[in-house]
Amino acid sequence: MITRDDVEAARERTAGLVRRTPVTAVAAGDLTPDTPVLLKLEQLQHTGSFKARGALNRVLAAAGRGELGPAGVVAASGGNAGLAVAYAAARQGAAARVYVPTTAPAVKVARLRELGADVVGVGDRYALAYEAAVADAERTGALFCHAYDQPEVCAGQGTLALELLDQVDGGVDTVLVAVGGGGLMAGVAAALEGRARVVGVEPRTVGTFAAALAAGEPVDVPVSGVAADSLGATRLGAVAWAVAGRTGAGSVLVDDADVVAARLSLWEDHRLVVEHGAASVVAALRCGAYRPEPGERVVAVLCGANTAVADLTPEAPLR
Repeated sequence: MITRDDVEAARERTAGLVRRTPVTAVAAGDLTPDTPVLLKLEQLQHTGSFKARGALNRVLAAAGRGELGPAGVVAASGGNAGLAVAYAAARQGAAARVYVPTTAPAVKVARLRELGADVVGVGDRYALAYEAAVADAERTGALFCHAYDQPEVCAGQGTLALELLDQVDGGVDTVLVAVGGGGLMAGVAAALEGRARVVGVEPRTVGTFAAALAAGEPVDVPVSGVAADSLGATRLGAVAWAVAGRTGAGSVLVDDADVVAARLSLWEDHRLVVEHGAASVVAALRCGAYRPEPGERVVAVLCGANTAVADLTPEAPLR
């Protein structure tokens, strides 16, 4: 469980180390017929996603407690979380090992190596890479950095919401965030508790939050579809579940075809390159899965851009 106090502490700890990403208004009618929408361009964050915020908070907090030793840090990630951990470790002069499934996108694996991480491919599923990373941490004493289910990681992600409140005059009513394991949703919901509503958006093919709500607890779900490389957690995290229940976060689902169309629209209409997971929040607005009330102040978080630009064409196949 995390609260706004944890997010405030994360903001203080990471001050000057994360980018203040811009907010831009999308003209009324582009996404919704009656209500303008703001986009939080978090894909411009260090390493290309919001994950840098949480990884920095986790590593800096551990270093402050004397927990960052010669074995460095270890993580399991199909891409964005690993990139963030490698970046945070490098900022502290620490070694980083990142276990990835063999299905991880080549563009993300190459970037991991550019950031100096030792990349280890294990199995064809995130769960197998996770097991190997946990075993590594236990064996070597390396600091384990979870991709989404550690309080310090979630609190760090929530700093974008505090930043958002500073950027938008008059405040916001609703913030749409993509959900995989739920770390971003947890941090944003904790930061905005009592100030704004948070709605988690997922493709139907990776609906961890929706499945948890239906079951009354986090459950394992099958993972497939266009956003599996970034939203491919098989179960909602415990931190996210606790915070979502306390704050009343909402949930909507979108189809893969709508995600692909939204991603293409962001490029063609606004020259914004994002990964499929990030485009899910825009898909929810375009397809009507989330319909703002007239006058509702809505912000959609574009959470990452670690993607291959070659498939940004109308003819690109639906994976």
